[in-house]
Formats: sequence, C-alpha cells, structure tokens
Amino acid sequence: MNDRLIYLDHAATTPLDPRVLEAMMPFLTGMSGNASSIHQVGRAALQALDDAREQTALVLNCQPKEIVFTGGGSESINLAIKGVAMALRAQGKTHLISSAIEHHAVLHALDYLVEYEGFSVTLLPVDRSGRVNPVDLAAAIRPETALVSVMYANNETGVIQPITELAAICHERGVLFHTDAVQAPGQLPLDVHALGVDLLSLTAHKFYGPQGVGLLYLRRGTPLAPQINGGAQERRRRAGTENIAGIVGLAKALTIAESERPSHTARLRALSDCLIDGVLARIPHSWLNGDRAHRLPGIANLGFACIETESLLLLLDQRGICASSGSACTSGSLEPSHVLLAMGLSPDEANGSIRFSLGRQTTESQIETLLDILPDLVAQLRAVAPCA
Repeated sequence: MNDRLIYLDHAATTPLDPRVLEAMMPFLTGMSGNASSIHQVGRAALQALDDAREQTALVLNCQPKEIVFTGGGSESINLAIKGVAMALRAQGKTHLISSAIEHHAVLHALDYLVEYEGFSVTLLPVDRSGRVNPVDLAAAIRPETALVSVMYANNETGVIQPITELAAICHERGVLFHTDAVQAPGQLPLDVHALGVDLLSLTAHKFYGPQGVGLLYLRRGTPLAPQINGGAQERRRRAGTENIAGIVGLAKALTIAESERPSHTARLRALSDCLIDGVLARIPHSWLNGDRAHRLPGIANLGFACIETESLLLLLDQRGICASSGSACTSGSLEPSHVLLAMGLSPDEANGSIRFSLGRQTTESQIETLLDILPDLVAQLRAVAPCA
C-alpha cells in the first residue's frame, strides 16, 4: 500500500498482516495437498486444517468440530440462515426474524427464502441510535419462528447490538440465534458461550487475514441443511476442497486479533474520538450517526448537511484519503443507505454521510491531516451547491 495514502476504509477490507502471510507461505509456495487425500502430503494438509480449527475454536471458546470453514462472510451467513431454515421447515418453522440494518448478505438471503421457499420474515426496527429494542424482538417471536439473525456490530455505523440479551430472549422461547460478527474481531469479545449465540459468522479479510475465506460457528446439535453439496468435507456441512492456505491465514489472523484486542481497541477509541470531536468542532452542521457509547472504536459515520457523499469521497480520494459511503457491497448504488434510513435519517442526510473506518496503520498525524483537509472540502462543495 502507498505509504502516503491515508486508508480509512478498514471496515471494507484490511491489509494482509505480514505475520499472517508468513504463516500462509508454506501452503502457497510449496506442496499444498488435499486434506481428503490419504497420502503424506494430504495428511500434512489435514494436520494444518486441524491445527487451524483448534486455534479458531480457542478464540471462540467452542469445540473444534463446531467450526465450519467457508469461502467468506457472505457464504457463512447464507449457510447459517438458509441452512437452519431448510432444516426446520419440516417442523412447521417457517418464520424468520432479523433487523432492518443488516448487511445485504442477510437481507438478500431472507429475500430468497421469502420469494422461492415460502418463508415469512419480520424485520425489527431500530431507534435513532441504531439499536434494536429487545422488547420488539420478544413481541415478534411466533410459535413458527425458526431463527433470529441480528448483527453483532453494524458495518456502516459501528453500532453494537445487545446480542447477549437478544439471544437469551430467543432461547427462552426455543428459537435459534445467529449473529453476523464480521466486524467484531479485534474490537469485541468473541466468546460464543458468553454471547449465548447458536451460530456466528466471520470472514478473515476484516481482521487482517486473506480474502475469500471465512467460518461459521455452529453450536453442537444445531440443525443445518448444507447449501453446497458434494464431498464429505467439513463434516458434510460444506462440501468442497478446503482452502488450506486461506484457513491457516484466518486462524493466524484471528489469534493475533484477539491477543492484541485490548491495546488495539484503546488506540482506535482515542483516534476515532479525536476524529469525531474534530469534525463536530470544525465543520458546522455536521453530526455523528449512531450511538457514540455503543459503537466499535474503529468506525465513525459522520454526516454533513448540504453535500453529496460521492462528491466528497472523490475529493478526498484526490487528496489520497480513502473512505466510503457505507458497505462496499453496495458501492456504485445511488440509493441512500438502508441502514441510515432505518435509523430515521432523511434521504438527504443519508446521502451526506461518510464512513471513516480506522485500523492498525492509522496514525494520529493521519487523523490531523484529514481534519485539516475536510473542512475546506465540505465548504467547497457547499459553495457550489448551497442548501435550498
């Protein structure tokens, strides 16, 4: 990455940690066998797979056999939601619950089940701070509810949901609970027993691991219909030859993220507080989107009246500053963020909001550079297209 570039889009993807690459290299440059083969090269691949499964299980505080490796976060989410729904449909469980601010991997998986499989879905609202009210969840559960899926922390605003409380409500009523925890590693605890979740999704490239590999935590005994059919890999829950190098990288990255979490979060919190306070003090008619207290330390979603996000992002990019309007999966869309609209923002307010997501390489001097540049860029755009 260009040393002069200020990269503030870590919620979209993080750079590969050199320590992770080092762990992966033997499986990228040497003989990387198929873990299903019985010869010595295959056995070496299987040993690496087993070691990685044990390492990730230690971080999540679960059993290694409760880990299912996938091709990324979206696949993990689809496997969780569709897999549980299909497995429980024969029992008359045809209702699913989620929230209005979920990642599109969740929302589109739910849309598929409604359109093609006859399920019904309830999307819980959020308040202005971006949080789900547990009372709303309790009221939405029906006898036919199979699964509730609510994200741990939002990818656009960083707002943290009361996952433990939501999962407890589900279990009191015999309903399974899944969480999209993609943004959480390195910033929030991942102990699945403390969280009380039945299923949890992660993807490596959000915590300095490789792209194209993820995992699903599946609590022992949780019914699941496989969504990829073929061989017997992953205990017949996800067919396909395992990506050994990617999985080794995921395990190494997750272990590092958890071991460095206390110092990492403290540093990110100080940097993001500096950014938020600086923007609110220096730029009139600006605001923070989402609950400031219940927020990932690495994400600051800031709104600016009388500007268009795309124009500001282009000006920032010209100055070597990378940020985003929200989820990378919806880049190019002219529609306002569904997350911000669900929080009660107007379309104009949503279209004037930018996500800055910080990471390991972010420095205090970079934040100061942004704060020096940003007010002039906002003023420039407002001068060209003043508010009506």
